Amino acid sequence: MAEILPSEQDSSGPSSLPSEEKEEKSLNSPADPEAQAANENSTDSQKDPNLVTWEGPDDPENPKNWPDKTKWKFTVGVSLFTFISPVSSSMVAPAIGQLGRDLHMKSQVKEELALSIFILGYAIGPFFFGPYSEVYGRKPLLQVSNLWYFVWNLACGFAQNEAEFFVFRFLAGLGGSAPLAVGGGAIGDIWTAEQRGRAMGIYTLAPILGPVVGPVAGGWIAQYSTWRWVFWSSSIAAMVVQAYGVFGLRESHGATLLRQKKARLIKETGNHDLHLGGDDDLPLHTKIAGAVKRPIRLFFTQPIILLIATYMAYIFGLNYLFIATFTEVWHGLYGESLGITGLNYISIGIGAFIGLLGNFFLIDRIYKSLKAKNDGVGRPEFRIPTMLIGSPLVTIGLFWYGWAVQARVFWVVPNLGIIVFTAGSIVCLAGMQTFIVDVYTLYAASAFAAAAIIRSLAGFCFPLFAPYLYEDLGYGWGTSVLAFISIGLGWTAPVIFWIFGEALRRRSKYAVG
Repeated sequence: MAEILPSEQDSSGPSSLPSEEKEEKSLNSPADPEAQAANENSTDSQKDPNLVTWEGPDDPENPKNWPDKTKWKFTVGVSLFTFISPVSSSMVAPAIGQLGRDLHMKSQVKEELALSIFILGYAIGPFFFGPYSEVYGRKPLLQVSNLWYFVWNLACGFAQNEAEFFVFRFLAGLGGSAPLAVGGGAIGDIWTAEQRGRAMGIYTLAPILGPVVGPVAGGWIAQYSTWRWVFWSSSIAAMVVQAYGVFGLRESHGATLLRQKKARLIKETGNHDLHLGGDDDLPLHTKIAGAVKRPIRLFFTQPIILLIATYMAYIFGLNYLFIATFTEVWHGLYGESLGITGLNYISIGIGAFIGLLGNFFLIDRIYKSLKAKNDGVGRPEFRIPTMLIGSPLVTIGLFWYGWAVQARVFWVVPNLGIIVFTAGSIVCLAGMQTFIVDVYTLYAASAFAAAAIIRSLAGFCFPLFAPYLYEDLGYGWGTSVLAFISIGLGWTAPVIFWIFGEALRRRSKYAVG
């Protein structure tokens, strides 16, 4: 059989964890880690004629060999799934007052909880969706989870009391979390290290752009209709995305494609000795149990994931803090109507697009340049320079926005601060997420699920403490505190990754190389 490239199949290829011998070999070899894995598997396939592999390095069934047009179509499709649930996560923000009155919520905390409990589902869902996608494939998980989200998001529009609403909203968040856990692995399935930076930038844009589009539409819905249409309209959009998934997405998960190939060959040849090797030979319940445990292991044993997840969580939390407080700022302080208030969220979208363009032209170019200077050997740490660009922008944007609101200056000025902040956020998030895929190529979905723990909890908690922060410190000093924390996290984390990243990877049995 022809060789199979585990680093180029997906985050859950049929190979088991590296043995001590293989790990020692990989540490002492100067070769590129992905090339190493290919050479090792080529030898295995030559020894075992029943091992089902790709038909050579140019096998068109291998997602890494798809035409670029197909890859970009797939990338956009996965990004659409990642975009739709964040739309409804924030779409209700301008209508939160109406919702609270209609459902008899008697405190501001409960109203903020109506917004953020959706994000709490983001902290739990990835534990199941990410690992299960490494057993059953990307496409089924994206479709099933989106259907789950659709049912419960639609139910939110029919809620008659706060208890029903909170339950429906949380369950919708569970389903909506899947693309955030599965999408990064799916992008890693099809793009090589030299190409995936730009694709990851588009994928990163989706969960930031979703909370922008949501409030813009939600503001006008709240002004001219009822908050219930916030959920009904986003459910209609979810069905449009579902239809695209059915007809426009292909399965990208390498192990799933090889299992389908094995089943086809067994049917054609009658040879029941065909196998994929490694974990694929284990019973299904054992594979599922191992996959579900993997994100927990990664979270508690991988310093890289813990550090990245902490900074990602902070940026994610800040975005949802602004989403939750924009109505109070623009409607309460600046006296704008709900419809006009929603338009201020466009500043987040503008910043996101600027950040995307920066990543599109820089991240892969910097990676290739550093790789060339490193004798043609790529390293995940070559994603770090973009973080060094984005982190100062995050801090500058926070100071800018906070003191502009405090002084009640012309509305353009604080929006410019948000643009700077969001551009920096996108640059950092794209760099960090691509770094995770580069480091944990074989287990990217599980790594994203592990990182989602802190990130989603931050998105849940930040909107809850925001009213107290600004009530006690004001918008100037309150946002300045957040800016000082961003210096401690964002300006030091990239340096740590650059200096110690390779040493940390060498200690990990999950990391590439």
